Amino acid sequence: MVETEFVQIALILLLAALAGGVAHLLKQPLIVAYIVVGVAAGPSVFGIVSSAGEVELLAKVGIAILLFLVGLKLDINLIKSTGVVALLTGVGQVVFTSVVGYFIIIALGFDPLPAIYIAVALTFSSTIIIVKLLSDKRELDMLHGRIAVGFLIVQDLLVIVAMILIVAIGQPSDESITGQVVRTFLSGFIFLAVVALIAKFVLPRTLDWLTRNQELTLLFSVAWAVSLGAASYALGLSLEVGAFIAGVALASTPYRESIGARLVSLRDIMILFFFISLGAELNFTNAFSQLYPAIILSLFVLFGNPIIVMIIMGFMGYRSMVSFKAGLAVAQISEFSLILIALGYSLNQVNEDVLSLVTMVGVITITISTYFILYSDQIYRKIAKYLKIFEIKNPTKGLDDGISDNPYDVIVVGGGRLGGDIVQGLRLLGAEILVVDYDPQALRKLRGNGVETLYGDVSEPEFAEALPIHEAAHIICAVPDVTTNAVLLEVLKRLGYSGQITLTAMDSDSARLLGNDKKIKIIRPYKTAAAGIVSELSFPIRKKK
Repeated sequence: MVETEFVQIALILLLAALAGGVAHLLKQPLIVAYIVVGVAAGPSVFGIVSSAGEVELLAKVGIAILLFLVGLKLDINLIKSTGVVALLTGVGQVVFTSVVGYFIIIALGFDPLPAIYIAVALTFSSTIIIVKLLSDKRELDMLHGRIAVGFLIVQDLLVIVAMILIVAIGQPSDESITGQVVRTFLSGFIFLAVVALIAKFVLPRTLDWLTRNQELTLLFSVAWAVSLGAASYALGLSLEVGAFIAGVALASTPYRESIGARLVSLRDIMILFFFISLGAELNFTNAFSQLYPAIILSLFVLFGNPIIVMIIMGFMGYRSMVSFKAGLAVAQISEFSLILIALGYSLNQVNEDVLSLVTMVGVITITISTYFILYSDQIYRKIAKYLKIFEIKNPTKGLDDGISDNPYDVIVVGGGRLGGDIVQGLRLLGAEILVVDYDPQALRKLRGNGVETLYGDVSEPEFAEALPIHEAAHIICAVPDVTTNAVLLEVLKRLGYSGQITLTAMDSDSARLLGNDKKIKIIRPYKTAAAGIVSELSFPIRKKK
């Protein structure tokens, strides 16, 4: 049995690698390729996944890590700034889609009970898929990305309530529906309170100690994300909500960027199993007979959902570009939609036609919306003039999408002896400084002096890419290691950094390796110190005759 399961995973990974290579060659989204692999590996085609338990388990770990990384990007101040718009947009879109969708489904000839199921299924969008796409585009930190994640989390909470109601109606118990809903929200409140206390009094000291060993920090981060996801699930909430909160709990610590950078590769491997699992669960039994209603409902989701988001956000004063990009996040249905319909099917409240219909809508909307999000900038430029109708006369929000409220004058990499002296000089000039280092003791000393710090190793490209480089006018690397300087320079060039760059080289060979670009200043500490010593010599120098 073990050998069989191992072979299954091996074949899935091989198929995913081949499909991913073809998709990359054809410049197509990898997500679509992975879902196709899931369909091919599932019972509908080759039947490689005879038992989906192992794949589903790996998928859940991937989901926990993905949502943990999202929470890691959203500190409390960001949540406060986008909470109202996320709540109103999330609830408004759910109400609009469920009500209007119900009447469309009735018009297509479905009975009222299946119509309710389908309408509710159409309201929820995939947090996992949207977060992965926005993360790949580096838009999670932008205003529309933060708002989109906010209302997707709101939707995740609402889908929990919907599933409680369905189970309560389909399988009546001694406890009332109201009691079940109240119990779930009470459990959620207690869960949040406990996590908040741990984040305030336990995590800071724990991380200060753990970060002395980077491998242990990585292990703790994964354990924290998965454990809170499991605890949330056990309390009747979703795994996604718990993992997201686990990330938020660490978001205000100076170690968040380092933790996030180290988990990116693991996330990409583990989340692969989610998309494959999603594809394997798709049901195409009566797909062709439901093609016409599937197309109609897909068009409704692809265009109706973004429009209602743009209307709500436009009314709240957001620019059309922000509301348009945020609206694209709801242009597809969720894996929860398939779970919801499967639940109704198990309760004999919907038939296989409904199951196939929602599956078709899922395939169509997930595929097309993936392209919408990946090419959102190009699409917006084409239709920008028509989207002005969704703005109030003088929109006041979203004018600085993606730009920090507190830009830095200088980012200093390295808080040791050289970096510390540089920081001290910059502070005398009144500069706003961010210091980056992987030495917790050095950072603790700088924080004690009122300097903003960030924990992490710049020699890791994933971490270097996560730095807020475009918020700084000057980047100085005061680390003597040539590899760190070279990696940082490569990342800055690749990301198109246009500010001033200062690097450190300890010898002539290192200086040559870093290049002769006139825009880059090279610090030679030993050479500078030697020149200073020589210039201060006071004894007379005998000249050769």
